[in-house]
Amino acid sequence: MNSLKSYLKPVLVLMVICLVTSGILAVTNKETAPVIEAAANAKVEQVRKEVLPDADNFDEMELSDLPTTVTGVYKASNGVGYVFMLTAKGYGGEMKLICGMDADGKITGCETLSQQETQGLGSKTTLPKFRDQFQGKDASLEGVDTISGATISSTAYIKAIKDAFTAYDLAKGAAQ
Repeated sequence: MNSLKSYLKPVLVLMVICLVTSGILAVTNKETAPVIEAAANAKVEQVRKEVLPDADNFDEMELSDLPTTVTGVYKASNGVGYVFMLTAKGYGGEMKLICGMDADGKITGCETLSQQETQGLGSKTTLPKFRDQFQGKDASLEGVDTISGATISSTAYIKAIKDAFTAYDLAKGAAQ
């Protein structure tokens, strides 16, 4: 009996500690989740303005038949263009991208919101040297090159940008 008691006491103490800790974490998560979400939304809004700097505000568009890589389409309230939220499957996992286009269908900017690509290879898609080659390009993407040694990641990035042009055509048609 004494050995059973000496065995159960530490188990019960650890269970109580785990329950209390879990409860504290649940309350903390409940309280901080809205703050974290608001900060993430503010960052995305800031990046929208970076990739389409002439826009004053953005209105989300509800479009059907979008390519699977296009997760959101936003029209600038002042009509200067559109912003496309994109996902691409790179070598290391999902890449979340954002692409701005002016009203004439020329890219005004591209940014990477998040990525899990191999450091020093696929992660080069986040560098200005790669991203900036899209600026001013139309749907032909003439002159855009993949990254040597990171062709899977850079090809996925380029495909997502091409899909943004498909979404652009849909958005332009819906806006008229």
